[in-house]
Amino acid sequence: MHSFLKTIGFSQLNNRAEVEKLIHKVVNEAHERHLVKTENASIAEISMEFAENIGITVRGEYDEQDGFHVEHYFPFFRGRNVSTKEEVYISKRVDTDAYTGMCDDYRLGVSLIFYLQNVIDYMNVRAKNQNGLPHQVTLAALALDGKILLPVEKKDKKTNTGSAEVKQRTQLIAEAKKGNQEAIDSLTIDDIDLYAMVSKRIKYEDIYSIVDTSFIPYGSESDNYTILGTILDCHTVVNSDTQETLYVLSISCNDLNFDLCINKKDLFGEPLPGRRFRGNIWMQGSVDFL
Repeated sequence: MHSFLKTIGFSQLNNRAEVEKLIHKVVNEAHERHLVKTENASIAEISMEFAENIGITVRGEYDEQDGFHVEHYFPFFRGRNVSTKEEVYISKRVDTDAYTGMCDDYRLGVSLIFYLQNVIDYMNVRAKNQNGLPHQVTLAALALDGKILLPVEKKDKKTNTGSAEVKQRTQLIAEAKKGNQEAIDSLTIDDIDLYAMVSKRIKYEDIYSIVDTSFIPYGSESDNYTILGTILDCHTVVNSDTQETLYVLSISCNDLNFDLCINKKDLFGEPLPGRRFRGNIWMQGSVDFL
C-alpha cells in the first residue's frame, strides 16, 4: 500500500484488497490514457483525478490480447506553475518501474531530485537523448504531515536586500562549481560567519526564529525532503470519492516556488498566506520535453 494515498484523501484504506479495488476503478474509469509502443511491449499510463490536479496514475503493459497488466501505481499532485529551468537528468529507479529526475538548482544548494510524473512523454523523446538539456520543470509535493509556524519578523531593509543576497549567492555557487577559487573562498567565509551568528543566537532564541526557510534531504529515499517554507497562497479541495478535505498550498522555499498537497487531518494549525509550513514531503515533477 502506498503511504501517500492518505495525502490525496484515501486515509481509510485498510488492506491490500481495498487498494486493488481502487486501482481497478482507476483503470476502468480513467480520465487520461497515454500509450507508448516499444520493441517489446505497449506501455501505458492511466490516470484518474479525484480532485483538481490530484489523483492516481497506474502504469503497466498491454498484452497481445489487449489485456492490461499493472506494474506500478502512484498518487499524484500536479503543480500549476513552472518552478525551475535547469539541465535535467532522468534515470530509472532500481527498486520499481519508475523514473526520477535530477537538476542542480543553485538556490537550494543541493541537487534537486524528484519523482517523474510524465514517464510516457520521456519515453517518446528518449531516443533524442534529452538528458542534460535545460527543460522547464513543474514541481509539486505531497506531504504526510505538517505544522504551521508563524512568520519571522523582518525589518524592511532586510526584506529589500534578501533577493539581492540570494542572487549573489546563487552566482557564487555557479562560479564555484566551475572552479573559481575566489568564489569558493567567498562562500567559505560566508558559511563561517553564518555558523558564528547562529551559534551565538541559538543560546537565546528558537531555531525557527533564526532559520526562515530550509530544504533538506530526508530519509533513505532520494526524492523525500524536510522543508520549511513560506505559504504564498492556500485553498481547500475535496476528494470526490471519499469526501475528505485536502489543503493545496503554494510554497516558497529558498526562493523555489512549488505547490503542495496535504490531507487536512494531517496538518496541525491553520494555513494562511505569510505563515510558514514545516513538514516532510515527497517531491514530484513534470518535465516539459518539447
